[in-house]
Amino acid sequence: MPRVNRTAVLSLLIVSSSVFLLFQLYYYRKYVSKQPGPHILNPAGHLSASHVQWTLKKFLALAQHFKLPLFLADTAALSLLSQDALRQRDWLVREPHCSFLCTGRPITSFALHANLWKYDPGFLLAAEQKGFELLELRGEDPRLASLDTLSGEEIPLHFLLRLHSYIIQVALLLSWMSLVQVVFLYERSGNYLWHGALRLKANVDRSFAPFKLLDYGRHAGAYDRPELILTVLDGLDVRIPLNLTRFLHQQRHAHFLECRYRDARNFLQLYPDDSSAAAVEFRRKAKSLLHLAAQTLARLEIPFWLSSGTCLGWFRQCSIISYSRDVDIGIFISDFRPDIITAFRDAGLSLKHKFGKVEDSLELSFQSNSVKLDIFFFYEDGDVFWNGGTQAKSGRKFKYIFPRFSLCWAELLELKVRVPCETLDYVTANYGATWSVPVRSWDWKSSPSNVQENGVWPVDEWAELIQVY
Repeated sequence: MPRVNRTAVLSLLIVSSSVFLLFQLYYYRKYVSKQPGPHILNPAGHLSASHVQWTLKKFLALAQHFKLPLFLADTAALSLLSQDALRQRDWLVREPHCSFLCTGRPITSFALHANLWKYDPGFLLAAEQKGFELLELRGEDPRLASLDTLSGEEIPLHFLLRLHSYIIQVALLLSWMSLVQVVFLYERSGNYLWHGALRLKANVDRSFAPFKLLDYGRHAGAYDRPELILTVLDGLDVRIPLNLTRFLHQQRHAHFLECRYRDARNFLQLYPDDSSAAAVEFRRKAKSLLHLAAQTLARLEIPFWLSSGTCLGWFRQCSIISYSRDVDIGIFISDFRPDIITAFRDAGLSLKHKFGKVEDSLELSFQSNSVKLDIFFFYEDGDVFWNGGTQAKSGRKFKYIFPRFSLCWAELLELKVRVPCETLDYVTANYGATWSVPVRSWDWKSSPSNVQENGVWPVDEWAELIQVY
């Protein structure tokens, strides 16, 4: 009896199976995908529009039933809704019945106004009954944290709802996943909305979602409260931000840094804060001045950040340094506007001095209720930023050099403000490695670690470049 060539038989089986699977795929694309209903693959082999709509319809019906105060926060979908995209809509639309919500990604993001919804576990149970798999991610509530109390209470930060769909056609099994992200926005004392970072604990399934593709969660974020409108997108009732451009801009620059309360408590145990009446009064005036400066610059649409001693106070002790006797902020010279002095005067502040010029070492100082507001303008020079200083009596110029930095949001004195994201590098550049030790005797011309001599203003230009009021 002839021996069977097992290799030949195995090869024949592999070829036959491959041909059969290819036939099944061809049959699905040519016949099944043309039938009505929520199909999974479009002709290109990607997640189809009808499946995305089907998933979102199920989710939004649940959200409406449980009265979730949601709005669409998906950056890809909102970008398609922008005015520029609408003008080019004809060539942007790939799916005739899903123009905006079908972005080509398996994830759609929504934001939930947490203060307007009482947490209801029934929503989670109902979602599971509808076929969703749910991952709830929690974190500590920073609103309860302070210098006196470090909160351990956890709050929901993100819901991830996953819906798997399957097509079984004889021997062919296809599985595709749609994901809905719900990011919780909480109101903070600075009158803004905040969401927490998405941090996976040890027991969380890392394969549950493509976490790197999520719009929200790589870091905490801060937003102004958006005005919302109800509209119909691809046949579904959805709330969206009225000002799409503004919301998308805020989303790109939302990175929020929490105050380091634990380190601040340790610092204040070593160096107790001044509780004298004079110190308490200064902090009250400084808070009022910072709020007024923020309002004035917001009207001018000029971004600013905490600088010098005010930045050090936030980073080191989550407060104002009472013996600094002023408020310091930074502004990029590219954001300078000629009407800034008039705007601050109209707000009730008096100009104390104006040093330098827009092209070089500009510095403004205002005063309100005996507290000074110093505005330092920053210039770009290669891989560093710098701001200037001027000694009025001698015309001597100084330069303070900082490593390049980006800006993040933070909260100080119940106000949402910007700080350098690389705060430690910024503070160390200005105050050296011993920044954590209070120094009451400070000479702005020699004490900073990053100060350099920068020449002298020409005497014949003093009247224009050195103005003291």
